[in-house]
Amino acid sequence: MLGILAGLPSGAVGQEAATTTTTTTTTALAPHFARVTPGATTPDNDGFLRRWLLLEPIDKPNWSNSGFTATYVRQALTTQYFTGQFGAVPRDGQLVQVATPLRWHALDSTAFDVKLFDFAKALGKQTYGVIFWAVTVVDSPREMRDVRLAVGSNSASMWWLNGKETVGLFNDRRMVMDDVLSDRVTLRKGRNVIRGAVINGPGLSDFCVRFVGANGRPITDLKIDVR
Repeated sequence: MLGILAGLPSGAVGQEAATTTTTTTTTALAPHFARVTPGATTPDNDGFLRRWLLLEPIDKPNWSNSGFTATYVRQALTTQYFTGQFGAVPRDGQLVQVATPLRWHALDSTAFDVKLFDFAKALGKQTYGVIFWAVTVVDSPREMRDVRLAVGSNSASMWWLNGKETVGLFNDRRMVMDDVLSDRVTLRKGRNVIRGAVINGPGLSDFCVRFVGANGRPITDLKIDVR
């Protein structure tokens, strides 16, 4: 390997290493995730948002999910763990400093539910007693009033739309599609930012998110990106 690297042009060693790391990470994340491709994507046929920026898990020891009351979860998920937690949309590959540096990953989920446990496991990160952060950007072709953000998560979670708390899922729960629906909200024409935080003790962890209209049907004419 040293001989091969020695023959590369100046600056190519770092590029080679970065390419190898990206390829290895992408392989490890399969089959549950794929790296995002250029350009926006759309919800799936059922309206689920599959493109997300996911932060490597934050250590938050909980040996049971039974203590995830609304008070505890709200306190845990509104604590500031890193600079810019509720600020600008992060970049793919961006590092934030918590107890240790953690990296954001821009990924497309291959299923309607985003499998956080498998995300952490593929990266060799802690899978139990953790908090996951997720961010995505939804571009609406028009203002949409009286829509609802529909969320399921394992275990508890909180979700914000354009900086405003919109959905809370508390107590020990399994991921169920449309488990909790927000009050009626308005999607702005153009850019809308969704942030979510999922806390879990032992067991699997995942979530699913979509918008439904006043008629209860999923909204699919949206664009999703992570920029």
